[in-house]
Amino acid sequence: MDLDMLNMFVIAGGTLAIPILAFVASFLLWPSALIRIYYWYWRRALGMQVRYANYDDYQFCYSYRGRPGYRPSILMLHGFSAHKDMWLSIVKFLPKNLHLVCVDMPGHEGTTRSDLDDYSISGQAKRIHQFVECIKLNRKPFHLVGTSMGGNVAGVYAAQYPEDICSLTLICPAGLPSTTDSKFIKQMRELQESKHIDRIPLIPSTPEEMADMLKLCSYVRFKVPQQILQGLVDVRIPHNEFYRKLFLEIADEKSRHSLHENMSKIKAPTQVIWGKQDQVLDVSGASVLASAIPDCHVYILENCGHSVVVERPRKTANLILEFLALLHSIDNNKKQA
Repeated sequence: MDLDMLNMFVIAGGTLAIPILAFVASFLLWPSALIRIYYWYWRRALGMQVRYANYDDYQFCYSYRGRPGYRPSILMLHGFSAHKDMWLSIVKFLPKNLHLVCVDMPGHEGTTRSDLDDYSISGQAKRIHQFVECIKLNRKPFHLVGTSMGGNVAGVYAAQYPEDICSLTLICPAGLPSTTDSKFIKQMRELQESKHIDRIPLIPSTPEEMADMLKLCSYVRFKVPQQILQGLVDVRIPHNEFYRKLFLEIADEKSRHSLHENMSKIKAPTQVIWGKQDQVLDVSGASVLASAIPDCHVYILENCGHSVVVERPRKTANLILEFLALLHSIDNNKKQA
């Protein structure tokens, strides 16, 4: 082998080694950075673009794909302590010609966080309405999707701003009384009795607590490496004080049963999706909604916990598309009648 050929192999090997070593170093030393890169890459691969919208001095961060068309736009509201990127697993299975908008909820990720803001469910619904007006999403009625805390906000939004939406999907929504206490509710009751209310299971501060939270939220047992658990904790720790304040706000009397108090005002066709093995919010909430909302379609997913979006993304995406197709078909039949 001549010297030029040897040099070429050395250079090629060095070129490949640098990103591999960088990846290994990130995985071992800065797992939180790797997680951020992961979401950035996934957004890019799925064609989601990040934008900002301002309402007076308040800033909303959101991602979107596509443009408004003849089919309703879809606005997605994430759950407690999550962010807009949690929807990427579902976005993957939705058609690229649909107009999708995923917004960071008040105080989360890139959306403004202020000690003066109202983080009650009603207050968050008002903020989301400001966002909708900001990007003119309500020029035409849109389909609203919310999960957990975001489901509570979505339901209240549908009740308070009925002219904005044409249909609604609630995924394991909070804000409902339950005839059966979930594992999470039992844990919270025990913590209250022992006066350790600061140790909220949904606000982990160690890799071990993060693993426990994942077990609580998911029926499917994901094998998550220790480094990734550490990265997930590192990303959250700077925000844990805010998460505690927010949790106490939405668990307060003012917000605890907000969806239940507003569900009779929901007039839009509604779809409810719930994991049968949900340990955070008991599945019995689905029947509570079905009994109060006239046009309510309930889907209970077997072998699925609270994290429906992560555990069953393809199924959830298909259920949303089937629901929208059904409504479109009913609308066409009415026009032809």
